[in-house]
Amino acid sequence: MDLNNILTQLDTADEEETEALLRRFNRENIHTFTFEQKEEALRSKLCQQVLTVLGRQVQASCQKTCLETLRILSRDKRVLAPVATREGMLILGRMARLQTGEEDGDNQRSFQEQTQSEEEERVVVEALKCLCNVVYNSPAAQKVSVDVRLAHGLCVSLRTARTWRHEVGLFTLRLLFLLSALRPDVRGVLRREWHAVRLLTEVLEHTLDVRWVGPYEAARPDPQALPMPAEDNERAMEALKALFNLTLSEAGGEEDDHQFRLIVGLLRHLLMLKTETEEKTEEAHSHAVNLLNNLPVSCLDVLIDVPVQGGQESYGGKNMDAVQVLIDFMEKRIDKGSNFKEGLTPVLSLLTEGSRHHREIRRYIKAQVLPPLKDVKIRPEIGTTTRNKLVRLMTHVDMGVKQTAAEFLFVLCKESVDNLLKYTGYGNAAGLLVARGLLAGGRGETQYSEDEDSDTEEYKSAKPFINPITGHVEEPMPNPIEEMTEEQKEYEAQKLVNMFDKLSRQNVIRPMGVRPDGTLAPLEDTLRERSEYNSGSESD
Repeated sequence: MDLNNILTQLDTADEEETEALLRRFNRENIHTFTFEQKEEALRSKLCQQVLTVLGRQVQASCQKTCLETLRILSRDKRVLAPVATREGMLILGRMARLQTGEEDGDNQRSFQEQTQSEEEERVVVEALKCLCNVVYNSPAAQKVSVDVRLAHGLCVSLRTARTWRHEVGLFTLRLLFLLSALRPDVRGVLRREWHAVRLLTEVLEHTLDVRWVGPYEAARPDPQALPMPAEDNERAMEALKALFNLTLSEAGGEEDDHQFRLIVGLLRHLLMLKTETEEKTEEAHSHAVNLLNNLPVSCLDVLIDVPVQGGQESYGGKNMDAVQVLIDFMEKRIDKGSNFKEGLTPVLSLLTEGSRHHREIRRYIKAQVLPPLKDVKIRPEIGTTTRNKLVRLMTHVDMGVKQTAAEFLFVLCKESVDNLLKYTGYGNAAGLLVARGLLAGGRGETQYSEDEDSDTEEYKSAKPFINPITGHVEEPMPNPIEEMTEEQKEYEAQKLVNMFDKLSRQNVIRPMGVRPDGTLAPLEDTLRERSEYNSGSESD
């Protein structure tokens, strides 16, 4: 239908005619996501006309149709100027029953709790969808959202979460996520003044149907219970995403520590739940991992400190079920073989920090990932074990992936260079050792317990024959210079020196050496420093 025709008819149409015109437009454009640029001005004018109609006292069915039109138009970020105004955002806020502006909290809450007909609820849902599109696509609308205190209205709405229908809750949480993602300046206000972290925690607790049996311990899910319904899972994911944004900044204090521990308890419960599909379960675990990475590492003891549910004696009586879920999740992400940066590095970082600061977690993960070595005839990067897969990642082309995998294994080895080389070989570990200045050996800076790793008899007997570079016992190779005369050996040696000299002068390679402190430097510098170091030692 021609836009000029619609606009002309809307100028004189009554409520019924307006609704009929816009319904037709909606039917024709319901699947339209790319619009022609030549009609940009007309679509912007239609936005303004729709807002004008919404500003009047019209029936709920007409409001819903207008909002559907506006939702379709809001897919085009170039026509949102009429909506991205104080008046436009206030109209949408009112339609969404958020009561933005200067309304006090009690009035807003009572307005939220009013009984709604099915038609009125559809109006609220459509308004929330429009706000999500507009806030996402318009920086101007994001700024106006702050001016009209949209985030405050959303937090007031969170207090009535137990009465939400699914879509109202879903798009309320999604709008809060978008606003907190796109306006970093709002996050602090949401946390300090409007207690959004606590409110979202309560939403998550209600959505996951948590029953507490200890200070931070949720009752174990019933093994016979049905999987978490898809709708509950959707709302939980939106709440987790919003919490992720709000916990990005540093925080402190006893109140925050208590709140963060509650969140870890909820996330532990979530890790134990199953959803209707394996994909949804993995998505839930991914969001849980991302949020756990934001929380203080000291709070991670909540993951294993669940005495009511029992623990494993060999790990100080701690319950390792949640840690095992995280290990399984890590393996799934490795086996996918793609998107390591976003999919794998968060869980590797979480397990690294958990292992660094919690001895029981480190010991348990090491038993799963780096069991005592027995077969040392195969290179450490070859095979299907978790260790083999992680060692392969130590030479990945993506620097972030490579460093994260290497750091994880290094921490499992209690940051001992000798232990790391035992499991990976020098060649695979070289990148980490260069970055940490540990080429000369030694340990990292973290202090670990004194318990020693025990080697298997098979490893002890094979150790003298292990190639330290490759990390395995190699088959003896024939000596290529065995049958050469001394003259031939001298000729080949001189030829090799000349080749290196040429590559060096052309800056193709640069000979490097290891300083006394274990870091790399140009060869001439390291030779000079070692000479000075030795002469200084002799004079002492």
